[in-house]
Amino acid sequence: MPGLATQIEPYSVVIAIGDVPVRVNTSDADFLDLLQNRYSGFVSDEDRAEYDFDVELTAPPFANPDADVSVTYYSGRWLLERGDFRAEWEPGTRRGIIHQTANPYSIDAVLRIVHTLVLARQGGFLLHSASAIRNGKAFLFAGVSGAGKTTISRLAPADATLLTDEISYVRKRDDAYVAFGTPFTGELAKLGENASAPVAALYLLAQGPENRIEPVAVADAGRELLANMLFFAEDQEMVHWAFQAACDFVHRVPVHRLTFVPDARIWEMIG
Repeated sequence: MPGLATQIEPYSVVIAIGDVPVRVNTSDADFLDLLQNRYSGFVSDEDRAEYDFDVELTAPPFANPDADVSVTYYSGRWLLERGDFRAEWEPGTRRGIIHQTANPYSIDAVLRIVHTLVLARQGGFLLHSASAIRNGKAFLFAGVSGAGKTTISRLAPADATLLTDEISYVRKRDDAYVAFGTPFTGELAKLGENASAPVAALYLLAQGPENRIEPVAVADAGRELLANMLFFAEDQEMVHWAFQAACDFVHRVPVHRLTFVPDARIWEMIG
């Protein structure tokens, strides 16, 4: 299979999420403006990038606009597909190409997938969770839709820095973990702050009649962490790396069950 063709595009922007800069190249000035607005706060002033993607804008519809995400690996190349985009990425050359319509949702999905693939080999992951920094420490709040991620984010005190209300970015650094802000938003529709801090704890969210924090056994914590991790690849090796990342994390970071009522006083118990 031939390598991906490299072309010179007149416009580019470097989007740095989790300290991983990705350059997106386009021939469309309006699409460049869209990217700069969409990822405001995560656009790097530096030209350096670890990965490059050329975006080719195409008119809708795709063959099956309702198709779910498919991520497969073949001959050194990842193929990423959904009803609204088709992308190819070669980790060896660190280059890729994205075919999509001129909207931010498609490239959002591509970036999330690529970051999960990069993080998996490093022991990190993207997590369905809100996260915030307080007193120099990061706290993760994981749960399915409706568990309270948006609520806990809205209740955060003024001295907390919101990293995200929806998708947390976790990287492994030596024997510890660092959480980074992301532009991937939930109901708040507010970009996270481009900041980072060591992870102090993971809270598994549940809403109830009272505020309560309980420890979670390591085995249970690992299962629930895996259930909330973003994972797309249909690849046995990637499954192994994700499982290992979850096991390592719950052995190094305290995991608690956080039952709470929608009251700002819950943050007095976090820390």
